[in-house]
Amino acid sequence: MTDWRCRIEPYVRPLLHLYWRFARGATLGARGLVIDGQDRVFLIKHSYVAGWHLPGGGVETGETILSALARELEEEGNIVLTSPPELHGVFFNKRVSRRDHVALYIVRGFRQDAAPTPNHEIVEHGFFALDALPPDTSRATRARLAEVFSGAPVSELW
Repeated sequence: MTDWRCRIEPYVRPLLHLYWRFARGATLGARGLVIDGQDRVFLIKHSYVAGWHLPGGGVETGETILSALARELEEEGNIVLTSPPELHGVFFNKRVSRRDHVALYIVRGFRQDAAPTPNHEIVEHGFFALDALPPDTSRATRARLAEVFSGAPVSELW
């Protein structure tokens, strides 16, 4: 992870959310739990925030949530949906903002013709077995994996 981006992230994020408070009434994100044929999950590592996360991002004005999911998966993982994903849940992300929600979709029908090339936003990526997750996989990612794979109770909180 780029060291300077990690240092400024705690200062920049609140400024962005202050802007979003006035520019948007609420924020909505779409994330994908992409599962391959070996039950491995696709995770990404950003340049600007610590840890490994499920791919996804914000729904833009005029965009459907499924369009946002498809766009984010393609941008972050070179992953193209080949069948409709299944909605796992919608979660309140109070760690980010008092108005932020994340919709998580389970993605099993996809193709990835080539591995994505790391860029200024996504510095690492990969498919991981559940028993071989990177040690710094985010708490929310681990919670969603436990819900889907282990039958843990589904939380309302991201």
